[in-house]
Amino acid sequence: MKKSLLMSLLLATTLVACSNNAVKEKPAAPVVDNSKSTQVTQPAAPAIKEEAAATPAPAQPEIAVNPLKDPNNILSKRSIYFDFDKDEVKAEFRPLVEAHAKYLTANPNAKVILQGNADNRGSREYNLSLGQRRSVAVKKAVNVLGVQDKQIETISYGEEKAKSCKDETCYQQDRRVDIVYENE
Repeated sequence: MKKSLLMSLLLATTLVACSNNAVKEKPAAPVVDNSKSTQVTQPAAPAIKEEAAATPAPAQPEIAVNPLKDPNNILSKRSIYFDFDKDEVKAEFRPLVEAHAKYLTANPNAKVILQGNADNRGSREYNLSLGQRRSVAVKKAVNVLGVQDKQIETISYGEEKAKSCKDETCYQQDRRVDIVYENE
C-alpha cells in the first residue's frame, strides 16, 4: 500500500515539474530559391519568449508543408532543359540540381527517377539514346553532390512524350529531364 502511494506521489511530482518547464523553440531555417536572379527568403518563425511560454497557449496543429510540393520552394521545379542535340546540364539549372541533391542526401530513403526526353527531330533510336545521355548527365551531377546510386533511376522516353512542334520554342520544351520522386 505504502509503495503504491509513494509511486503515485512520485509520478504526480514529476508531472507537475514537467508542466512548468517552458519550451523554447528554434526559429525555422529560411528557404532560399536560387533559381531567380535575386534571392528570395522566407522569414524565420519568431522564437517564443519564456514569459509567453509560461502561460499555456491554445494548441494549434502544425501543418507540415512538403517542400517538394510547395510552389515557393525550388524543389517544386522538376524539369531541366537542354540545348539542341546536347546532354550537358546548363549553368542556369545547377541551383535546381543542387537543391534536389541536398534534399536527397538529407532524405536517404527518398528515391528519384530521372526521365530523359528529346524533341521529335532525329531517328527514334537516336532520341532514345539522347534522352538516356541527358538523364545520366543529371545523375552524375547529383552523384558528385553526394547522392547515392541506390536513390537514383534513369530512364529515357526519347521522343515518346514530345509534342507535335513547328517552332523552336515548342521544341525547347521537349528537350528535358523530368525529376520524379517515387511514391509521389
